Amino acid sequence: MKRIITILALTLITTPALAQDRMTIMLDWFVNPNHGPIILAQELGYFADAGLEVEVITPADPNDPPRMLAAGRIDLAVSYQPELHLNSRNGLGLVRVGTLIETPMTCLVVRADGPVQSVADLEGRKVGFAVAGLQEMLLDAMLTHNGVSPDDVEQINIGWSISPALMSGQVDGVIGAFRNFELNQMDIEGIAGRCFYPEAEGVPSYDELIYVARAEGLNRDKIARFLLATERATADILNDPTGMGEVFFATSAELRNELNTRAWGDTWARFASRPAAVDHGRYARFETFLVNQGAVDVAIPAADLVVDVTAQVAE
Repeated sequence: MKRIITILALTLITTPALAQDRMTIMLDWFVNPNHGPIILAQELGYFADAGLEVEVITPADPNDPPRMLAAGRIDLAVSYQPELHLNSRNGLGLVRVGTLIETPMTCLVVRADGPVQSVADLEGRKVGFAVAGLQEMLLDAMLTHNGVSPDDVEQINIGWSISPALMSGQVDGVIGAFRNFELNQMDIEGIAGRCFYPEAEGVPSYDELIYVARAEGLNRDKIARFLLATERATADILNDPTGMGEVFFATSAELRNELNTRAWGDTWARFASRPAAVDHGRYARFETFLVNQGAVDVAIPAADLVVDVTAQVAE
């Protein structure tokens, strides 16, 4: 019996592990609490359990992920629902395959002690943005909703420098600031901010962060396994946000700071508990909004924008 056990042990040691399917995902920004389910699925071994070896990449430029995905250089990208609608007109061939954060997070931020007390007060002033096209569209809609012509507001691409541009007075407001980050960052610096919410200023509610993939050659099985792993991580977060926050911060010393700690508390409840599930009506309503805004000519059916990779496909 002892000899049999020894042989069995040697077999287990020398037999190579089953090969994992490789997958690359590019985030929308540097790693932060918004990406909790991805980082935790990696750290807790859920990707490995799903037969995946996932490489997480951060972009050099916030405009890079959709372009890199369309070029076939990555398998998945974290993007924004409004950006998907606009990119669908640019021939990138991308579809939404999952949801990471299912509520809007973007807001138009101004200094609370400044002259801008309403969106209408931005007339004749400067507003900064980070992601070209997407955030300009949201700003235009919010301005129009408040009776201000977008032509009467100077829009400046400020790249990564969202809060600093506002706090230094380079701009009078910033669109694309996340309500869980920039407001906390300003408060830490001793400057109070005021947030105008797009969904309260004429923009229909939308999924803030989504997973997008190339429609052509879509690997439904591999993506479904990825989403299942992040769903497991999200369930852990929702059940124990404090404990899972500690696991998240332990993955990198750079993550453990006051800003991220505050942001985690403002973020975890917004993660999509069913990342593969999709609300077609939400995407259809946003298409109607774009048409009514004059941002696009014709609405694209929601079925052409989103995919539930876990749904049965008819042969």
